[in-house]
Amino acid sequence: MQEHSSKVRPSDLKPHRSLFERLTALISPEPENREELLEVLHDAQERNLIDADALAMIEGVFQVSDLSARDIMVPRSQMDVVDISKPISEWMPEVLETAHSRFPAVDGDRDKVVGILLAKDLLRYYAEDSFDVHKMLRPVVYIPESKRLNILLRDFRANHNHMAMVVDEYGAVAGLITIEDVLEQIVGDIEDEYDSDEEEDNILVLENQGNGKRWRVKGLTEISQFNETLGCDLADENADTIGGLITNYLQHVPHKGDEFAIGTFHFEVLRADARQVQMILVEKRSPAYVGDE
Repeated sequence: MQEHSSKVRPSDLKPHRSLFERLTALISPEPENREELLEVLHDAQERNLIDADALAMIEGVFQVSDLSARDIMVPRSQMDVVDISKPISEWMPEVLETAHSRFPAVDGDRDKVVGILLAKDLLRYYAEDSFDVHKMLRPVVYIPESKRLNILLRDFRANHNHMAMVVDEYGAVAGLITIEDVLEQIVGDIEDEYDSDEEEDNILVLENQGNGKRWRVKGLTEISQFNETLGCDLADENADTIGGLITNYLQHVPHKGDEFAIGTFHFEVLRADARQVQMILVEKRSPAYVGDE
């Protein structure tokens, strides 16, 4: 006798929700926007359902879609480049000192980027009798300052590229950005054995724009170093770092996008996680401009 097979409906595979679960869903609807979703995640972290590191990475994913290349790029004036119009012996010491894996190669001018030079390709300089640095150059990828980081990360992965030159609206080089810079927005700072711990790395001077001077400052920068570099006298007896000072000033762990002013200094939080502020944009504005705010 032939047996009749019965089809399993998709609904039969779903676990049955209890009456309590269904009532909870009615009372507490699903989050309708990003802010509500983050509130749910913060609540989950407070109840130890997810740890602080996981929450910080989730927040980093959201931040990547909000930030553009201009927000985290290394400014043109701060780029480490090799000038291939000069003999290799002149710029090789700088390559060894900085220990980057790749460098923009320029031809006499920082605006004339002719290629990307991988440090590993320079090994041939010591192994071959005839070495032509021009043949070692990789193609340059140019992106606008406004390019979103989530799209840039996708392009980096798709094209197996690790560095891009950022250009302004006039086509001039504004800075550079690497895949590591983007990933650090998600997982935090990625340090290797070549990263420097020197204090001067904590404060990056940006190109002067708009109404005053601008700096990108790490949250762990000592207040004393901040005051000395920016010429101010901020103080907080309960904090040693500028990130701690900001947290005490705001009375909560800073969020990305928080903006406020202390005297003539305007602060904007560029990156923060569930535990601390990581990067701040600081702008010193003229007293007249501050009075207009």
